[in-house]
Amino acid sequence: MNNSLLKLPVLALLVFFLSFTNDNLKKAQMKYAHVKTAYDDKWTGLEKLLKDKKINSADFELYLRAFKYDKKLEVWARSISTDLKYTHIKTFDICATSGELGPKRKEGDGQIPEGFYEIDLLNPTSSYYLSMRVNYPNYSDRLLGDKKNPGGAIMVHGNCVTIGCMPITDECIKELYVLAVETKNKGHKIPIDIFPCYFNDKNYEMLKKNYSADLVAFWDELRDGYNHFEKKKYTALVTTDSKGKYSVKD
Repeated sequence: MNNSLLKLPVLALLVFFLSFTNDNLKKAQMKYAHVKTAYDDKWTGLEKLLKDKKINSADFELYLRAFKYDKKLEVWARSISTDLKYTHIKTFDICATSGELGPKRKEGDGQIPEGFYEIDLLNPTSSYYLSMRVNYPNYSDRLLGDKKNPGGAIMVHGNCVTIGCMPITDECIKELYVLAVETKNKGHKIPIDIFPCYFNDKNYEMLKKNYSADLVAFWDELRDGYNHFEKKKYTALVTTDSKGKYSVKD
């Protein structure tokens, strides 16, 4: 868990939250040394990559998919004005993990969450170079997890150590952070879906063989979202019922 967010000055936190409501996020973020360095090092190459993928670098959306067993974080993007479908642009290695396959249910369990989330905050003063917060616990987690202490501060960050987060090294977080600032600055959300693994036939059989029926039933809910994206290359509408169960719709 990345607790550096909790150490930020109140004024800095206020800047982060307010900047999500207008187009000043990039300006606010660029005041921080690590963000400026990330732009200096990575933005030119990222602009070229987006152009090569036929994505408008001036106005695009991101979608992230994480796979715990496979230790991969995929980055997809699409132009707002022209594209329904996302295009794959990057895959980063998750360089350290903790816990086991299965959802996070309480503070201190060391688990990386599984489910359908968003990146809701960017932290330019992280102890792990730069970090992006996953909005765990979501509604399903709050219903199914520990009611008093479900945990939190789940981050995608730099460095290569973790308890419940997803580190991708300093060099890789520079790239992802810059992409996130660019899309957040335009007011777009960044969905991130966290899966136990790629739901190919081999992995799915592994899950059914080695884990409980209850866990497999939960994973079947996630698998519906995975399969929707695999088939259509745009994200599904995901709802959560009163028992915490996910339902996926086109």
